[in-house]
Amino acid sequence: SPWEPVLLLLSPPAFSTSCARCAKDRRLRQKRAISERQLTRYFVDQRKVRVVGGQGGDGGQSFHSEPRKVFGGPDGGNGGDGGHVIFKADQQIKSLSSVFRFYQGFHGERGGSKNCYGANGAHMYVKVPVGTLVKEDGEVVADLTQHGEEYIAAYGGAGGRGNRFFLSNENRAPKLFTPGEPGQERVLHLELKTTAHAGLVGFPNAGKSSLLRAISRAKPAVAAYPFTTLNPHVGIVHYQDYEQVAVADIPGLIKGAHQNRGLGMAFLKHIERCRFLLYVLDLSVPQPWSQLQDLKYELEAYEKGLSERPCVVIGNKVDLAQSRINLPLLREQVAERVIALSALTGDNLEELLLHLRELYDTYVKTEQSQGQSPVKW
Repeated sequence: SPWEPVLLLLSPPAFSTSCARCAKDRRLRQKRAISERQLTRYFVDQRKVRVVGGQGGDGGQSFHSEPRKVFGGPDGGNGGDGGHVIFKADQQIKSLSSVFRFYQGFHGERGGSKNCYGANGAHMYVKVPVGTLVKEDGEVVADLTQHGEEYIAAYGGAGGRGNRFFLSNENRAPKLFTPGEPGQERVLHLELKTTAHAGLVGFPNAGKSSLLRAISRAKPAVAAYPFTTLNPHVGIVHYQDYEQVAVADIPGLIKGAHQNRGLGMAFLKHIERCRFLLYVLDLSVPQPWSQLQDLKYELEAYEKGLSERPCVVIGNKVDLAQSRINLPLLREQVAERVIALSALTGDNLEELLLHLRELYDTYVKTEQSQGQSPVKW
């Protein structure tokens, strides 16, 4: 028929005309799962950094000369200023592992003839995570808590003066010029404190990592031995109105943590930035309410008022028989609201998510009433 050639052109080919070796794999690449031991290499919350500002350019020394104007006078320009070293908070950076041990700003250029000034050195920007503390000799000099916030860690040196600068009526042909000044040199200690809305606080094997897996897409390691979690994990809880609540899984706490026992200060410093706390208790152990008392004592011993932040008590492992017996006893001993759930089976997670949103909305209203902007993820 006359339409047969047209149909052949419109029909898709029955086979691929490209080479199999050259064909691209269009499947989505899944994120490689890494263990907590491997994660230790990537997650760094402390770093000692030596920063040096760029050196200023030297001043120029030259005299103007052209036909029929032999004694044109000095025309050496000033040197350019050295570049600064600037720390800049970036919410895409989650660890200090990408921060090097040494940074130096770019140097300024030397002044040229014909009154040409040297170019200033470019600034060196170092991206650090949001929530980074900058300390010098044990004192806090900067606290980068907002995305895009900057701190000049080392100033660049000023450029030198050219001989044109020293021209005067007393000295019509100065040969003097000054070199550029060296940049500022400092040794700073960077300390990361995880910035999250809620912090999961509990003893080892209380089920914090399992709970974070159940309510978010975070994938912390889960195992039946103490200190499975060695580094903080942050999971994002998504709601239908596009609000996002960040929940931090802090490494397990033991008695005497405020005296730097166990993970000690490495654990407690990440709780300071949490706006409200979620105490995770193991209901299957005898007298689970004693865990809450010990947790509050450690928080209060580390920083006064830390245990008084808005909180909720989560009774985990309610799927076990012993937990059902301890649940009413826990509610009698504890004045705070108790939410009984099972991170393993997913029982009663809805109540936790609703109450978590209530805590978040209260935090947002409080910050806005005080004229401050709440932390958004």
